[in-house]
Amino acid sequence: MEWKIVALAQKNLRRKIFRSIAIIATVMVVAATLFSVTTIMDSVEQSLKRGTARLGADIMVVPAKSESAARSALLSGKPSTFYMDKSLVEQIKAIHGVRSVTSQIFLKTSPYACCDISDLFLIGFDPENDFTIKPWLTNTLGRPLAADEVIMGRGITAYATGFTLNFYNQPFTIVGMLEETGMEFIDNAIFISYAGIDRILANAKKDGTMISISGNQVSTVLVQVDPELSPDRVAVFIQAKLDGVKAIVTDRIIASVRKQLFILLRSVLSVSAILWVMALLLVGVVFSMIVNERRRELGIFRAMGAKKSHIFRLIMLEAAILSFLGGLIGIGLGGGVLYMFKEAIYTSLNIPHLWPNTARFVGLISFCMLLSLLTGVIAALGPAIRAAMLEPYEAVRGGE
Repeated sequence: MEWKIVALAQKNLRRKIFRSIAIIATVMVVAATLFSVTTIMDSVEQSLKRGTARLGADIMVVPAKSESAARSALLSGKPSTFYMDKSLVEQIKAIHGVRSVTSQIFLKTSPYACCDISDLFLIGFDPENDFTIKPWLTNTLGRPLAADEVIMGRGITAYATGFTLNFYNQPFTIVGMLEETGMEFIDNAIFISYAGIDRILANAKKDGTMISISGNQVSTVLVQVDPELSPDRVAVFIQAKLDGVKAIVTDRIIASVRKQLFILLRSVLSVSAILWVMALLLVGVVFSMIVNERRRELGIFRAMGAKKSHIFRLIMLEAAILSFLGGLIGIGLGGGVLYMFKEAIYTSLNIPHLWPNTARFVGLISFCMLLSLLTGVIAALGPAIRAAMLEPYEAVRGGE
């Protein structure tokens, strides 16, 4: 009997092909919208978590007047140059609650012949005290970073380890590559030791090349906080002790981007919820019509020995098949469009993103497929119960 129910369900769906397509299209729109929105939200969330974890710092200390530029550099990877005195590193290290510090200096490559790549973010760092760069190398160097060597972010795909690049007329060999984070600040930057920065400065002085930094400056001081104190409290200590600086708590950056993303996508989620409710109503109405049209058929089926449970399963199976097809097509369509236009979407949003890995994709697909199936099953539940409760004689007479 079970295989007969399956065969009968397939036959019924083919018999009313346009109605079946309408139900599939309804579920498809819901699934495509939901899958696209949840994928975007998940990619941003994972990027923020992974990126700030790899930043390794609880607090970023930057010049007070450059706070917005620092946030922009961190979130969008836009090369920004701002500087403060290097003596602040030791002063911050002495503040209560600070466990460890490291510093970085930002330099943008020149569009002239001195640099192989123009407008690229060069980030100088202190390898001896670093806790932000070296831990995330895809392959550990196992030795100190030489003055003529650099580490490359994963987003710079035109080059690989072993390549030599010229920055300000000095050759540097790429010896390491960072894992992908989804944050352009890390993925689209070249990381160079302070010894390498000194090499650039010495050559610039000798050649008379104009360069915007000096050896006694840093752009940011990254701070790790003692576990017993909160980053917010230590940030207050830093700003109270030092003038002209802004202590940015990295968790606050995550919260602000989440808020921005929520505001941006709230309307889309609202539309998705409205579409889902409309899909429930539409599919419910269609299956009510189906039951009314097939009263005589269902009555004959009952008279031939079918049980109420068989009628119920028949209607629910038809709803499940249509919902499954709608969900499958919708996820494929939504995922395809999102993949083709992902760069344009994320660029317009101007927020970090990390394309979900296989496991997370499977989770998102499973969630959207489950919701698609529930759409059809919940909508058809009432009509299926009414169909199962029909008495054979009344159903046959009512369907004449």
